Amino acid sequence: MRPIQNLRQQPVFTELWAKIKPFWQLMRLDKPVGIYLLLWPTLWALWVAAEGIPDFSVLVIFIFGVIFMRSAGCVINDYADRNVDGHVSRTVARPLVTGAVTNKQALILFSVLLAASFILVLFTNTLTIQLSFAGAALAAIYPFMKRHTHLPQVFLGAAFSWAIPMAFAAQADALPKYIWLIYIANLSWTVAYDTMYAMVDRDDDLKIGVKSTAILFADADKVMIVILQGIAIFCLFLLGSELALNMFYYMGLLAATGLMIYQQWLIRARDEVGCFAGFINSHWVGVAVWIGLALAYL
Repeated sequence: MRPIQNLRQQPVFTELWAKIKPFWQLMRLDKPVGIYLLLWPTLWALWVAAEGIPDFSVLVIFIFGVIFMRSAGCVINDYADRNVDGHVSRTVARPLVTGAVTNKQALILFSVLLAASFILVLFTNTLTIQLSFAGAALAAIYPFMKRHTHLPQVFLGAAFSWAIPMAFAAQADALPKYIWLIYIANLSWTVAYDTMYAMVDRDDDLKIGVKSTAILFADADKVMIVILQGIAIFCLFLLGSELALNMFYYMGLLAATGLMIYQQWLIRARDEVGCFAGFINSHWVGVAVWIGLALAYL
């Protein structure tokens, strides 16, 4: 009887997944690298705030908060780009372009994800709740910046990095000055890796009038990425000095630097495959820094 039941249930599951899949893709849950890129710096802040393993409840709140906010960012990004994604080869099959998800459904999903994130924040403290409003505003305005400035990656960096003071505040209920070293480091690093990402679409973006740092930097793109990565490592070095962290932390920074050098090799020809590989590889920088921090406090 069990095989027969499985056969009966399979079409139901397939039909249900067919309905869910476009929303899953809209939130980029099938491409989790963006979650990792947002998660690792959040964990940096939590480990520094706790001087080791953070409170379990705070850790859970921010892991789920990262997933919800990154998903919300993807939804509003695709809504903002719904009229241009069809002209870009990499994004032509996105759910809002194909009609698998309607504009109204996307806005409802965005609102639900924001609400879920805010509910999580309500389980923290007053300082974190206050900071959350700025974070939501940054997440909402970033996707529209590519119409008005060549620096949308800076707005993305500001939005991605806002989880750092929020996480620190949730764990320590304070914002010491050195937290902004982590913020600046992550902002610079985000602009660097998202420039690699923008290099993938540069030719299409030039045709349709979308702006990016990849277009702004032009032939200086690789040099600017090195400078931005250097700023990130320098800020993290200053952080280690300020907190008197041990050699394990600096070994993590050394590994992160090695990964950044490898990414420069990946993007050396500025081809789409290499630039996308450099972007994907970037999250390992976050892993290296977090491992260094975890071992230093261990």
